Amino acid sequence: MTTRYLHTMVRVKDLDKTMAFFQLLGLSETRRMENEGGRFTLVFMAPEGQEECPVELTYNWDGDDKLPDDSRHFGHLAYRVDNIYDMCQHLMDNGVTINRPPRDGHMAFVRSPDNISVELLQAGDALEPAEPWASMENTGHW
Repeated sequence: MTTRYLHTMVRVKDLDKTMAFFQLLGLSETRRMENEGGRFTLVFMAPEGQEECPVELTYNWDGDDKLPDDSRHFGHLAYRVDNIYDMCQHLMDNGVTINRPPRDGHMAFVRSPDNISVELLQAGDALEPAEPWASMENTGHW
């Protein structure tokens, strides 16, 4: 018996804002399904060359009263990046709050517009601690 990872699904309140956030992380849309009867849209996004590992964004057209304000019960998504400092600067330059800065050159946490926790991990060995990151305090809970 073989098990294969398919995707992680998250519910979103604003599909355009959430897609823009994941595009900042380097993901692009790989597949979309519009369901008129169920009144929802599914958008699958993945990093280039890793289309088999998507995040599924589920958007209910009529809103989603069951979507909590705090999605911490979900856990987090994790992505490896080539340079954690460059990625965090790119995200900050585009208005994303860095909840757990990459002080150690290895790990950071950010949140999507839907409060989904996203872990960023440095590819390979941790980078040398660099300012201003090394002295930054956490700006939120991760």
